[in-house]
Amino acid sequence: MFVDELKIYGKAGDGGKGVVRWRHDKYRPRAGPAGGDGGNGGDIYVRAVKDLNRLSKYTGNNSFSAELGGVGESESKAGKNGADLYIDIPVGSHVTDIDRNRTFELATAGETQRILKGGGGGLGNEYFKSSTNQSPDQATDGKPGEEGNFLIEVSLVVDVGLVGLPNAGKSTLLNTVTNAKSRIGAYPFTTLEPHLGDLYGNTIADIPGLIAGAASGKGLGHKFLRHVSRTKMLLHLVSLEHEDPLAEYYTIRQELSQYGENLIDKEEWIVLTKKDLVEQAFIDKVLKDLAKTDKRVFIVSQDDAESYKKVSDALSTHLNQKATT
Repeated sequence: MFVDELKIYGKAGDGGKGVVRWRHDKYRPRAGPAGGDGGNGGDIYVRAVKDLNRLSKYTGNNSFSAELGGVGESESKAGKNGADLYIDIPVGSHVTDIDRNRTFELATAGETQRILKGGGGGLGNEYFKSSTNQSPDQATDGKPGEEGNFLIEVSLVVDVGLVGLPNAGKSTLLNTVTNAKSRIGAYPFTTLEPHLGDLYGNTIADIPGLIAGAASGKGLGHKFLRHVSRTKMLLHLVSLEHEDPLAEYYTIRQELSQYGENLIDKEEWIVLTKKDLVEQAFIDKVLKDLAKTDKRVFIVSQDDAESYKKVSDALSTHLNQKATT
């Protein structure tokens, strides 16, 4: 199951304790302080990876702890620093530090961000030696590492996003032109999370159906529109079974415009679906109305495999050309 939102808890490593130790020279059992400082606790980082479904691996255990700093040692040796912990999250993730009211994004693979700092190591008794105190008998504990709760929200970084009202035929198109297995059903919100498919090395995402009011959060609007924001281009599916397909088309365009993120400016192709349910005269009228948009338009039907192949071939060629320019 694709997981695009997850809360996690993190605890950076506590610093190790400083220690009280003594030099033991011949005939001088307490030749002077030699207690080492404790090691620093490990930090916690998030790191962007290309695995878009990485968060699903953390649903059973969403708590993370970095290594503790080591206790100081004799002969003035410091304790070992705790190892840093890296939490891999998908490229395009938006991370909110709930406790500190700060946010950041990881937009490229390999990018890292420290989210919690480990505690500093405690001081050994050698630190406290002075001209007035040649044999200090004190050491300090390490400082606690930072801890906190974080919300990770994934915005898919994909080549093509499929948008449209519920039951517009997005899942059918995705399954037909790629190897995806998106659930299909004749009722709203069959798809409750994005599904991904591969078209000759290009990633296509079936974005769950939007509805009027999505930009203001109605339905699952904000959750789904977030994914559209990072797609390189859109395939806008409009079902011909609607009485006024043009109105349905502009309903989604309005939601994209209101949500922001320059969604309305993304390259967009229009795919009219379910042509088998209407007369050709109706299709011709819709095509005439859509000609005003200057968008590339395709018409498909489940019983016409060739219609989907035309979309697949055109899309693959277009994406490959864009990749080489």
